[in-house]
Amino acid sequence: MILFCLDTSGPVAGVALMQDGAVRYEAMAVNKFTHSQSILPMTEEAFDKTGLQIGDVDYFAVTVGPGSFTGVRIGVSTVKALAHAQDKPCIAVDALEAMAKGAALFDGILCPIQDARAGQVYGAAFWGMTGDRLLPDAPMKLEAYIAAVSPLGEKMLFLGDGMPVHRDRVQALLGERAVFAPPHLAYLRPAAAAALAWEKREEAVDYRHLSPLYLRPPQAERQKNLKERSNA
Repeated sequence: MILFCLDTSGPVAGVALMQDGAVRYEAMAVNKFTHSQSILPMTEEAFDKTGLQIGDVDYFAVTVGPGSFTGVRIGVSTVKALAHAQDKPCIAVDALEAMAKGAALFDGILCPIQDARAGQVYGAAFWGMTGDRLLPDAPMKLEAYIAAVSPLGEKMLFLGDGMPVHRDRVQALLGERAVFAPPHLAYLRPAAAAALAWEKREEAVDYRHLSPLYLRPPQAERQKNLKERSNA
């Protein structure tokens, strides 16, 4: 059984192939190109390098958010198109949960955060040894997020693209209780997203039902609503 997964929800574009629960291929790109420029060539290379065919895929998976609105749309649209062409089911992967999956076995609380701008983060919390969810995904001010995770444990591992942005403030609020992932472990690994999707195969849906996970309206919509309220 073969699963193909891609991630464009954050600053790193990535693809992974799993076969019978084992990682066959993983690739990530951090470069000057946009995800829309990178992801299809990366997809082609994944099948070329493994000798597999896209028709061999049983499940298509994608991180549906939270994350960059544009990035999430690119990933979801790409997987919907691939799944439609092959008539195969899709699996939605939560980006924060996949990030925590990639840092499993930490003996403490996993705190994946993505920068949501304006002093906010998209955050959640998981128990490191089991991956059990402790807090739901939510957009909130960093201080509110720290207040929510602080009672959960004594050691907290922060990772994600929001970590370097807010590191100094997190350190000031939590002191030695805060642990920070090194750069090579701080981002979402596509193989971790694929492994999480593999565990969620029973939740696969028709591509028509695959949709982005937006925790708040896009900026353009927020600006439109603000303008309408000011003109009312």
